[in-house]
Amino acid sequence: MSAYAALIERFLLYLAAERGLSANYRLSIHRSLSRFAAWCHERALAPEALTEEHLASYQRELRSSGAAAASCRVAVVHLRIFFKYLASRKTIERNPAELLRAGKATQQLPETLSADTVRQLLESISPAEVPFGTRDRAILELLYSSGLRVSELVSLRPDHIDWEDNFLRVTGKGSKTRYVPLGGMAAKALKSYMQKARPLLLGERRGGNSQAVFLSNRGRMLTRERIRQIIKERALLAGLSDKVYPHIMRHSFATHLLENGADLRVIQDMLGHSNLATTQIYTHVEQKRLVSLHRHFHPRGRKDK
Repeated sequence: MSAYAALIERFLLYLAAERGLSANYRLSIHRSLSRFAAWCHERALAPEALTEEHLASYQRELRSSGAAAASCRVAVVHLRIFFKYLASRKTIERNPAELLRAGKATQQLPETLSADTVRQLLESISPAEVPFGTRDRAILELLYSSGLRVSELVSLRPDHIDWEDNFLRVTGKGSKTRYVPLGGMAAKALKSYMQKARPLLLGERRGGNSQAVFLSNRGRMLTRERIRQIIKERALLAGLSDKVYPHIMRHSFATHLLENGADLRVIQDMLGHSNLATTQIYTHVEQKRLVSLHRHFHPRGRKDK
């Protein structure tokens, strides 16, 4: 194991044991730091030999490589917490990332689907097509009805469903548990899947995890990537763009709630956001929609009139 690999492994164990950070976040950091380690290896740079200039050079190369601005900022944040950890453990004498700046984040409005587009997507999937139509309809109904992250969807278990009160018990970021409502149409689709399709998928399994709600054709827990593929395929079959993905259903869930008068703090609780500022981005989506409506319908709304 290389010097960097050993340090990264220790850092990830620290994040899991002492910071309690999720497996998904640790995976993101592992990928980011492994990329940096490969860059250092190519230049024969040992951890203790790194300087501010080296890290600044890496940052510039990331930007010039075509990486998105957000990805560059995340990479810098990962480097800062990694080297802060190494310095605190006296693994290195000084922290070369102390003055490294991630740059100002620009607020990007989330993409959403219109209510009509969501309806078109959902109604294009026949729940009578057992097991996969039944399963895929339930997946999309659930993502849109409850605003789940795809990681929360794949880890959902049967005992997390409260059929009596139509609620789901969800474990989100930071291992925080929250309860989210299960809408009537989603409850109907999910119950149909659990009764008709899931037993068939379990019966065909060849090992794997059968505790998850949503299963593959082998009876195993669906992965996040497979969920993404399913949604993309279903969108294309519905005559929609291939740019339909799991998180756009979550964005649409929040935006449509806000459009119909839901309180922002209620939406915050349902999404599992720890900070209201994270949820407030959906108010900008609503403001943009209102400006568009005004321009379209008001007699003095358009400049060319």
